[in-house]
Amino acid sequence: MDLLNTLVDKGLRRELPTREEALAVLATSDDDLLEVVAAAGKVRRQWFGRRVKLNYLVNLKSGLCPEDCSYCSQRLGSKAEILKYTWLKPDEASKAAAAGVAGGAKRVCLVASGRGPTDRDVDRVSETIEAIKERHEGVEVCACLGLLSDGQADRLRSAGADAYNHNLNTSEGTYGDITTTHTYADRVETVQQAQAAGLSACSGLIAGMGESDADLVDVVFSLRELDPDSVPVNFLIPFEGTPLAKEWNLTPQRCLRILAMVRFLCPDVEVRLAGGREVHLRSMQPLALHLVNSIFLGDYLTSEGQAGQADLDMIADAGFEVEGAGTTTLPAHRAQAGGGCGSHDGGCAPCGDAPTEAASEPSGIPAARTDLVAVRRRGAGTDLAPNA
Repeated sequence: MDLLNTLVDKGLRRELPTREEALAVLATSDDDLLEVVAAAGKVRRQWFGRRVKLNYLVNLKSGLCPEDCSYCSQRLGSKAEILKYTWLKPDEASKAAAAGVAGGAKRVCLVASGRGPTDRDVDRVSETIEAIKERHEGVEVCACLGLLSDGQADRLRSAGADAYNHNLNTSEGTYGDITTTHTYADRVETVQQAQAAGLSACSGLIAGMGESDADLVDVVFSLRELDPDSVPVNFLIPFEGTPLAKEWNLTPQRCLRILAMVRFLCPDVEVRLAGGREVHLRSMQPLALHLVNSIFLGDYLTSEGQAGQADLDMIADAGFEVEGAGTTTLPAHRAQAGGGCGSHDGGCAPCGDAPTEAASEPSGIPAARTDLVAVRRRGAGTDLAPNA
């Protein structure tokens, strides 16, 4: 396929595809899916070999957020029956992080619900970062605390944070349909503040919220312009009790096309398979490893993931290997340019029955698999052992 040959050549040269080419990837048929995966896989292997970086989430403060992000189980007015608790103490968070590190995680992601941190919150997180670093020398720590105020990124960097996550989530044109309590520009500004402080930027998207192909391409082009070191791709988890609970718009095949499109547009960036992979990719998860070079290990913020050992088995069975602590994640040209993401020279989250249609006329819309949306009841904020 000429399109795929062109995209591979561009990916190997780190040349940006056109919007038309990106849209064409999303428009490919299921019959062409394996060719699409194979092509994007060539680009992934060029820059990251067969390594898979493991990341581990610690939810420092769960629920009771004043923001109204429609996709979020922690949002204002959410009726999702999630865990709700206030700030973990630094030793509690460090203990939670230790489970992920023991499971092979190279990065610990510290996340707290809310619009953004107060200065006291930054102090708390700084103490937590120091506790984790003291216990696990060399581990990367990424903070995800919402919108940052002036000077807060610098304070987190001084405390030892390597990275900061703040996702754009969707296109600028549709952002107001998803969230009204802050703006798309607010999110862009926070990513830029993190970068200015010397933190490695982590910013991605959520697919499956009813957006168009053009919206998906727009947000990835916006991310490319921001140039984060890592791009998490989340697939909406439609929690009961949230406004998007009925949005079941994804098939495993569409998820793979989205991941391939992101890889072609961000060839040398850490592309992370994030929340919702178990719900929407299901048994097709191993194919996604040919497109991404990073995943979350174990559970997410408010939902459960598959067993940590199952993640490790999947990586090994698919012919990939867990990236070691001594390996720099990013290609040399990105790490040397000031990015980190695996190197502390520069620095280093968060989202049924088969259809009855005739096989010749598939609807393209899967049946809702609400049985796969499991609310987290273990790990941080509980007395039960975490999944890692």
